[in-house]
Amino acid sequence: MTPLWLGLIGLALAQPVPLLLARATWPTRSPMAGVVLWQSLALGAVLSISAAALTTALWLVTQELTWWKIVLHVLILAMGPLVWWRFWWAFGQVWSETSTRRRRHRELVDLLGEPHGALPAVRILAEQTPVAYCIPRLRDARVVISQGTVDALDDDALQAVLEHERAHVRTRHDLVLEAFGVLHKAFPRVLRTDASLRQSQVMVELMADDAARKVTGDPALARAIMALSGGAAPDGTLGGSVEGLVRLEHVRDDSVRARRWSAAASLTLSAIVLVAPTALLAIPYAVRTVPF
Repeated sequence: MTPLWLGLIGLALAQPVPLLLARATWPTRSPMAGVVLWQSLALGAVLSISAAALTTALWLVTQELTWWKIVLHVLILAMGPLVWWRFWWAFGQVWSETSTRRRRHRELVDLLGEPHGALPAVRILAEQTPVAYCIPRLRDARVVISQGTVDALDDDALQAVLEHERAHVRTRHDLVLEAFGVLHKAFPRVLRTDASLRQSQVMVELMADDAARKVTGDPALARAIMALSGGAAPDGTLGGSVEGLVRLEHVRDDSVRARRWSAAASLTLSAIVLVAPTALLAIPYAVRTVPF
């Protein structure tokens, strides 16, 4: 029964659990811990499904051996290298596609945008739609805002926008999203859900908002969110124009107790998801099954 339970846990963590968690609002109160929770769901699914395969292979060779058990045992063990190949293939695909899009977009921005006199990494586009985003990079990252953003915002709100995008660049939120993108692409289509990828995007925006509000305060950040709520960031960039209502609720929620409760709950669930299936099911089963 242990291989079956591990398989069911892995399948649950891959689809139904993320879909249910996406409806909850409490993880957004502590976005950093929320990112850990969403990442743990994906890793926990991988670990549980891998443990289910390994315990099944172990069970096959501890029973009375027949030719079909030996063949199935070999096939299951051969799935390990295949899984890792798919993971590194997904890593290469995501890295290559994202790097290419960012490089091309950065070249266009440098060509079409006007440098900000006091902020050399900022480019201002001659576009009236309020929009702001960043093009992350290890060196020479870009923060891009439209002329419409400059015209629509007062100085404090504009500073909040710039601080938000700088937070993305400074703390490399793009690497967080790329990690989610790799796991999303590595999962087979039948097990894949967009919930974790979408929620990770929301979480990094809230993390950047938390950094901006420390500098400019809540009112200025709220005005910036409202002004940019209709914009959209190009693929491969990070923009603060998504999930405006969720971001406003996060700014309005000033309960320290609620944030601490959210962080504790997220980190506790993360530890359970990552450790419990292996420690309580897979390892005890292996100890009972393998003769020493």
